[in-house]
This record gives sequence, C-alpha cells and structure tokens, in this order.
Amino acid sequence: MISDWGVRARVTFVAFVPMLVVAAVLTATHTGLRLSELDEALRARAQAHARQLAAASEYAIFSGDRETLGQLADALILEDDVAAVAILGADGSTLASAGRFAATLAGTVPDLARTQALETAQGRWLRIVEPIQPSHLLTEDVFSGGLVQDALAHAPLGQLVLDISLARLEQRRGELLRIAAGWMLIAAVGSLLLARRMSRSVSGPIRDAADAVLSIGQGNLQRRVRVAGGGSLRALAEGVNEMAERLEDAHASMARRIEEATAELRARKDEAERANLAKSRFLAAASHDLRQPLHALGLFLSELAQQPLDERSRQLTGRLVASTDAMEGLLDSLLDISRLDAGVLTPELAVFDMHAKLEHIVAAQNSAAAARGLTLRLRCPPCWAHSDPLLFERVVANLLSNAIRYTPQGVVMVACRRRGDRLRIEVRDSGLGIAPEDQQVIFQEFVQLGNAERARDKGLGLGLAIVRRLVDLLGHRLELRSTPGRGSVFAVELPGAAPPIAPAGDRGEALALGHFGDLQVLLADDDDLALSAMSSLLGAWGCDVLCAHGADTLLALLDRAPAPDLLISDLRLGGEADGLQLIERVRARPGLGALPAVLISGDIAPATLAHVQAAGVQLLHKPVRPARLRALMHRLLAAQ
Repeated sequence: MISDWGVRARVTFVAFVPMLVVAAVLTATHTGLRLSELDEALRARAQAHARQLAAASEYAIFSGDRETLGQLADALILEDDVAAVAILGADGSTLASAGRFAATLAGTVPDLARTQALETAQGRWLRIVEPIQPSHLLTEDVFSGGLVQDALAHAPLGQLVLDISLARLEQRRGELLRIAAGWMLIAAVGSLLLARRMSRSVSGPIRDAADAVLSIGQGNLQRRVRVAGGGSLRALAEGVNEMAERLEDAHASMARRIEEATAELRARKDEAERANLAKSRFLAAASHDLRQPLHALGLFLSELAQQPLDERSRQLTGRLVASTDAMEGLLDSLLDISRLDAGVLTPELAVFDMHAKLEHIVAAQNSAAAARGLTLRLRCPPCWAHSDPLLFERVVANLLSNAIRYTPQGVVMVACRRRGDRLRIEVRDSGLGIAPEDQQVIFQEFVQLGNAERARDKGLGLGLAIVRRLVDLLGHRLELRSTPGRGSVFAVELPGAAPPIAPAGDRGEALALGHFGDLQVLLADDDDLALSAMSSLLGAWGCDVLCAHGADTLLALLDRAPAPDLLISDLRLGGEADGLQLIERVRARPGLGALPAVLISGDIAPATLAHVQAAGVQLLHKPVRPARLRALMHRLLAAQ
C-alpha cells in the first residue's frame, strides 16, 4: 500500500512516525519515573511514620500506659494519607488504635508482612507493619561484677500496624497520566504539522517539477520551474529548466527547418506543376501536329483501300494501314491521359453482358497473341455486370494487351468468376513477372520495365496508368499479384447485375452502312491536305461536299448553297472563329437550329476537352478512323 503513496504522503509518514515514537517514549519514561518517585516517597514517608511511632510506643507498652498509646495513635492519624493506626501487644491484642482499617488485623507478628498492598471496594491501601523492639539494656552481674545484656532485649514488645490510603497517590497518578497524554497530543500535533511542512518543502518543488514536465510534454515549452532551496531539489529544478530550454531551442530549430522544407517543397511543387503544365502543353502541341498529317494519311488510305488494286498493292496498303493504326493507338493513349487529367470523362453506367464483352475483347486481341505464338484463352460463365461498358472495355483491353506484350511464350488467360454479388475479372499471364518493389511504379505514366531502349512495339508506358485512373473513376477495385519468373495476375472487381428484361441496344432500326445518297455536307478545315482527304472520302460515300478553309468563307458559301444536312469542322480554323463558333453561327441561321455537327480536333489539352464537352458537340480526335466517322454520321442522321 505504501508503494502507491505519493511523495508528500511518504515524506509526511517518514517525518511524523519517528517524531511521534520519540515523543511517546520520552513521555512514557518521564511519567513512569515520576510515578515511581511518588510511590517511593509515599512508602518512605509511611515507613518513617511507622518507625517513629514504634520507637515512641516502646515505653508506654513496657509500662502498660494505654492512654499514652492512644494519644500517639490519634496524633499519627492526623498525618496525610494515614487511614488507620493500631498498636498491638506481644500477644496480638490491640492496645490502642485510631481510624478505620481496610481489613482485619488477624494474625500474629510473624504472620504479618512488613508491607502489604490491600485492595477493597473502597479503594487501594498500603499496610505497613513495624515491630516495636525494646531498647538494648546492659546490667551488672552481681556475681561476676561484669556487664551483661538483657536477655529479653531481643523479644518484640508488640507491633505497629499502619494503613496508608493510596487515593491521593492514584489521583496524582491520574493527573500525571492526563498531563502525559496532553503532552503526547501536543507532540503528535506538532510532529504532524512539522512533517506536513517538511513534506511540502520536499514534495512542493517535486510537484512543481512534475507539473512543468507534464506541461512541457503537452507543448508548453515556455514553462519553467521556480528554483528554490538547495541540494537535489535545486538540481532537479535547474535540470528541468535546462531541459525545457533545450527542447524549446530544438523545437524552434525544427520549426525553422520544417518551414524551410515546406517552402522548398512548395517551390518544388510549383516547379513540378509548371513542368507538368509544360509537359501537357508539349504533348498537346506534339499530338496535334502529329495527328494532323496522320489524319489526312488515314483518310487517303481508307479511300485507297476502296479502289481496285492488285495483290501486291493491297498488301502494301494493308501494311500502311497497320502502321497508321499503331501510330493512332499511341496517340489515343496520350488522348486518354489528357481526358482523364481534364476530368471530362463521365461514366455512363449500364447493365451489359459480361461474357459477350470479354469475347469481343479477346477476339480483338487474338491476332496479336497468335503473332507472338501465345495461347489466348477465355473462361467466363454467363453473367451480367453494372459499369460503363466502353470504359470497362478499355481497362480489360489495356490489361490484355499488356499481358500479351510482356509474355514471351506460354498462355494468357482472361477469366471471370463470381464473388457474392460482385464479379472478379482476372487477366493471367505466364510472363516475366513483376518484382514487389516495382508493383506500384508500373502504374505511373511513361514507366516501362525492361524497356530502357524504348522499343516501339512496347508502347509508351501509359496503358497501366490509364487502367489505374479508369478503375478509380469507375469506383472498381484493382489488384495485382505477381512473382518474378512466374507471371502476373491483374484483377478488377466490379458489381454484378441481373440480366435486363429487354436487352438494350436493339439494332433493328440501325441504318445499314453504305452510301449516304447525295447528303449535303458542310466541311471546314484550315489544312489543305486534311480538307482534300476528307472531301475525297465523303465524296466516295456519295455526299455532296461544300468545302472551305475558314468560318467566314464557309458562311459566305452557305448563302448560295442548298440547305445542309450535316456540318463537319476542324476545331482550329486559323482565323478569329474556331469550329465551335462556326457551329454556333451556322445553327443561328433560319431552319438550321438542329443541324447535326461533328467537331474534329487533334488538340488534347485538358482545357480544350472540357470546353468542347461543355458545348455538347460530338468530338472526334485525329486521326479519325473512317469507320468511326461513318458510324457517327449514321447515328446523328438517324437521331434527326
């Protein structure tokens, strides 16, 4: 229990108990000595009275003078504490007495002790028995003429019995005990007060130091302890103050360093943001400049493929188309990153057939897998999912393309399985695997493992970065398990769904792709090559095309031309008005407020993408695939 006490309680206990013990011992010793002195004084005084009366009674007993003996007894009874006096003869008979005895006087002289303590209902008594001895007498022997001692000198003449009352002694003893108790109480109170004062003098500085340490621990580094006293307590206070000063200095130094580091970090962040902005501008500019000729090339190749060609020319055309498609795929990756950066992608959630979707994705990658000698498999039970079909297809297609690209031999599998009310889509490969320290790095932009030479057939390093952002945008879960040398498993979890009652996407009313039958099309582009290629392609589809290099020229031609059915414009027209403004001006003409319009652009800047999306105009990115353009034209005309 004492181990749980505080410093103040311990100091009080250590100071109080020894002082109280010493005071008790001293008081008890003094009181005991004083009581012993009183008892011995009373006994000595009683013995003196007894001896004096015994000596004075000798002659009266010898002469048989009882009157004198009575006077002597009456005189002694007047002394303090004398309760009773009796003078007995040699035969035990009472010759004279005074007072009242506490007990009977039975017994002969040898039977009576010299001092007895008696206790009756009336109180305590002290009985003293003193023999009355005759004086020693020397007589002359008549026969011999010498001195001889009286033979009767040794026989006592009688005995004196004296009862002393102990009442006054008991009273005095009680007074002494009460005085001792009072002194003990005073000593205890004084000891307690002194102990408390000593404990405060010791525990006070310690408590102040403890409070200061607690306050310092809570962040009040300006707290100090008042230095008082000397010795260890002074050293403790000075130590706490020194510690607080050092902590305050260290805190101030750390705060300065943090402020400096924060400023440096802010500067680096600003620099990184400027660099990222410069990168985005560069990519946008480079992408636009690359897309412009590639857009015209793709249109010319599409028109060329529709011409009657010999086998060798058709092979060359096919290779040109494949190269163009590869370049377009790289540029589409840059476009996806820019659209994700701009935040212009809004998921359009729907219920779709997962088995059909995965079959379509695997079918699109079969030729690439076969070209690398890989076996591509699909395992998917009949099931439906709830997500954005197009964005989800982009996620799985990127994962599958990445698996095929980094698997030198073996099998690549796309598998789907249920987990409660969710679906888990896995893309498994038997490729090189990914080290644990690289499993987060690969989701960064332009990161490619094992491609220091930046081989063209391994892309730009944007596929997994796009996957990560699309999965986050859709609210799905992405997992990666990989062991170097044993392949990798990329998994996406998304909500499952019940099959719809009437499957969406009924194509019964879809228009068959083919000629548009003298469709009146307005076409604006500031690039002669792209304008010529697009005009030629639209003409091959049976359209009647009205071409112009800028907005003003097209508006002037529109005054003399028949009412258009469709407007196709590049975003950048080289003048004050861009493609969006041209569309607004044309739709402002009477009867053209609902004119279908398509905007074509190679600009992938986030601000531009957001601006076009806010305008609600259909946007195709260069290079435009003819099939995609034709499908969009059919959809717009069918909706009209």
